[in-house]
Amino acid sequence: MAGQNALNEGISLYNHGKFSAALSFFLSLPEDDNIDDVELAYYIGLCYAKLKRYDDALLYLEQVVTASGDGTSSRKNAEADRLLQCRYLLAVIYCLSGRKKLAEFELGKLLEIGYRPSSVYASLAYIAWEQNNPDQSLAYYSSALEADSNNPTALNGMGYVLAEQNKDLTQALSYCKKALDREPESAACLDSLGWVYFKMGLYAESRKYLEKALERDASNHTIAEHLSLAQRVEE
Repeated sequence: MAGQNALNEGISLYNHGKFSAALSFFLSLPEDDNIDDVELAYYIGLCYAKLKRYDDALLYLEQVVTASGDGTSSRKNAEADRLLQCRYLLAVIYCLSGRKKLAEFELGKLLEIGYRPSSVYASLAYIAWEQNNPDQSLAYYSSALEADSNNPTALNGMGYVLAEQNKDLTQALSYCKKALDREPESAACLDSLGWVYFKMGLYAESRKYLEKALERDASNHTIAEHLSLAQRVEE
């Protein structure tokens, strides 16, 4: 109990979105046998992840996973949830940093232990697409939508991959529209919808959405390339 109390101030800062302050608090805690080292590593890892300091986050999240092992059935609910969250965060960070094989490993572990929410399948679908395996990507997106038919990431991903493969563009349009309805400010969703319109030959509509996408993510080379193609076709 004493150890838990020692963490409470930092947990409160974290829950209020004060990630830098929470991180400073956790790092300043003196070595104390009453503090759960795994729980402390968990919160430090979460803080680093929120601050997008991914290499630092990996060091601590990996500690949590290593200490917890693979199983969740014999653990308390809080400990099991913590392990699942850390594995998923590791997968996301690995994916963001280009370490697709490690991301795939962590996501596979989640499936092995029966943790199969839509987000895990959607992440696997994205990795499959990045590894030039569109059929596997579509299969994973299908599983993601079976788990949650309203998952915007899965809807958007399914629509984009179908468009890229020139498969059932009408269905691709439906998926992308549903995704944008749920995430109207998403550059990714705007880009995907614009790209489907491009594939359908509706270039004015395509450019409208691609311009909005680039406004929201001006440094995205894929969106810029899509918009350039749409503009050249209209000239």
